[in-house]
Amino acid sequence: MQQKTKLFLQALKYSIPHLGKCMQKQHLNHYNFAGHYYNRIKLKKYHLTKCLQNKPKISELARNIPSRSFSCKDLQPVKQENEKPLPENMDAFEKVRTKLETQPQEEYEIINVEVKHGGFVYYQEGCCLVRSKDEEADNDNYEVLFNLEELKLDQPFIDCIRVAPDEKYVAAKIRTEDSEASTCVIIKLSDQPVMEASFPNVSSFEWVKDEEDEDVLFYTFQRNLRCHDVYRATFGDNKRNERFYTEKDPSYFVFLYLTKDSRFLTINIMNKTTSEVWLIDGLSPWDPPVLIQKRIHGVLYYVEHRDDELYILTNVGEPTEFKLMRTAADTPAIMNWDLFFTMKRNTKVIDLDMFKDHCVLFLKHSNLLYVNVIGLADDSVRSLKLPPWACGFIMDTNSDPKNCPFQLCSPIRPPKYYTYKFAEGKLFEETGHEDPITKTSRVLRLEAKSKDGKLVPMTVFHKTDSEDLQKKPLLIHVYGAYGMDLKMNFRPERRVLVDDGWILAYCHVRGGGELGLQWHADGRLTKKLNGLADLEACIKTLHGQGFSQPSLTTLTAFSAGGVLAGALCNSNPELLRAVTLEAPFLDVLNTMMDTTLPLTLEELEEWGNPSSDEKHKNYIKRYCPYQNIKPQHYPSVHITAYENDERVPLKGIVSYTEKLKEAISEHAKDTGEGYQAPNIILDIQPGGNHVIEDSHKKITAQIKFLYEELGLDSTSVFEDLKKYLKF
Repeated sequence: MQQKTKLFLQALKYSIPHLGKCMQKQHLNHYNFAGHYYNRIKLKKYHLTKCLQNKPKISELARNIPSRSFSCKDLQPVKQENEKPLPENMDAFEKVRTKLETQPQEEYEIINVEVKHGGFVYYQEGCCLVRSKDEEADNDNYEVLFNLEELKLDQPFIDCIRVAPDEKYVAAKIRTEDSEASTCVIIKLSDQPVMEASFPNVSSFEWVKDEEDEDVLFYTFQRNLRCHDVYRATFGDNKRNERFYTEKDPSYFVFLYLTKDSRFLTINIMNKTTSEVWLIDGLSPWDPPVLIQKRIHGVLYYVEHRDDELYILTNVGEPTEFKLMRTAADTPAIMNWDLFFTMKRNTKVIDLDMFKDHCVLFLKHSNLLYVNVIGLADDSVRSLKLPPWACGFIMDTNSDPKNCPFQLCSPIRPPKYYTYKFAEGKLFEETGHEDPITKTSRVLRLEAKSKDGKLVPMTVFHKTDSEDLQKKPLLIHVYGAYGMDLKMNFRPERRVLVDDGWILAYCHVRGGGELGLQWHADGRLTKKLNGLADLEACIKTLHGQGFSQPSLTTLTAFSAGGVLAGALCNSNPELLRAVTLEAPFLDVLNTMMDTTLPLTLEELEEWGNPSSDEKHKNYIKRYCPYQNIKPQHYPSVHITAYENDERVPLKGIVSYTEKLKEAISEHAKDTGEGYQAPNIILDIQPGGNHVIEDSHKKITAQIKFLYEELGLDSTSVFEDLKKYLKF
């Protein structure tokens, strides 16, 4: 089954990535109907065979991510030849890290990209693209289709797989953890599978079949993080490869999506606030594309198809939140759109899935998850409130019209399968033993009142048997940009921290998307300071309600989240003891004034244009972390940066670090003897990937930093981390 992430967000993942800037993605995904990635993301244990000697990495199948947002990827346990005993004088942190990096891969559960087509399952096994009979997908019996090592890339992994309709060809997008550049290989399926072609820098791609029964591959070409060109290619005796669309506006990007019934290929052209969609007839792919609706500033829309009707998820009209509309496929313009279904206010649309007789909407309302099942025959609506522990969806799309499968997860709980069965009209959950975390921990949905009276949602996790929460360490998570939700997928290290007595708090501040499009609008451009006010209110509310205290409070952020984290360190450093930042966006002003960076033009609607608008320039100066560093006491800061990161240039991070150290040194001189200066650590990792999310080295270094800064004993937490990383 393939994971599906719907468009705007997913697409945005190809664009948003910022600026050299940060993030996005995104993923992944700006508005979060998180794209349709036709890959199932699945927990699965690797089995090595004689023909597959190279051990794979643990990987959460990478997606291109939206500007300043999480990227996803993995770690590589080093192959063990002869295991040597660890030196006695090695500290607990180093011992555990060494074990993690040298453990046999068979001990780890990994996440693998997988596509089911016909009677086969296609996936990566070791260093190879393989396929097996559906019922044998979890066994060792498979056929090797392509050895990734032929591309001579360093530690390659498969990012995405698409199979041609009649299974004559399979296309796979391949990346490495050190770069966001990708290569698409086309494999001809036969008794002796061979690589038919390869294309560099491919972003999205889909197969359709033309009138002559020939497979046509449509793909987008990405250059300098920008995706503007669409190509189509055929193979075999009638080879063709031609560019047939180029987007001229540099603030837009292009993403391809095939409707679930494969009837239309959609060419989606969008920026942060506006979109335009063209249709390619799946039965006549060489015909000119048909425009649905010309772009209108501020109007976003995404298209699905069923029974000669287009279903359009759009924010057009009042209120400017998403609603579902429909029109006949042969009259697609906006004046023909009929309102079909509206969402409640403060509702975030996570995803949409279309079935033969039903449309399923995956929603977040009041910080809780819901599934709405709409009967297309009678327009009935069934709304299902999902378990309160659930914080995120993982879409699990299949071709079965009778069932809608998906997974639910939280930062401390691994994914659990659920299936909605249309015939029974009921939701069924995966059977088996209940995860013990459900009894040993609590999840709370709280609200903080910001300065202007806005109620800001928070999600808090802690152990149920904690007696004095005020004396427990607290780890705050924040993001607040691009209309993207805080990433709340399962992370073993988060579970370890809760087990060790930590309180985790996720602050869903304005600028993010947890309460819909308006929540994002209220935290972008000249409203960015709302997100900072929200974050301050959340931390003060937590302390006021007895959750930890400033001397035990830490903050973590990645990419664009670094803007709010860095701003808080300048404005209210007394609220925090330590901060960890990953690929953080810290120099907003200078970055946004540099139009030579790959994504600056795409980011103008998020941060403003300081080069031409004095109001935007002066406003950015008010919150930009780099611009507001001053001599004062700061929390300790650990920064992880990536040497060749195109989204967040290393130069800005280094400049920020140097200026921060100078301000701290100046403050120390003024304070006199006895002053204990905070620790400022800049950890520069090699490579050009925006974020290597699951790196053992990164995880253990960050946890070590937090424990040392708070004066906590880390011996047991590293042993537990080793255990939980077997998930």
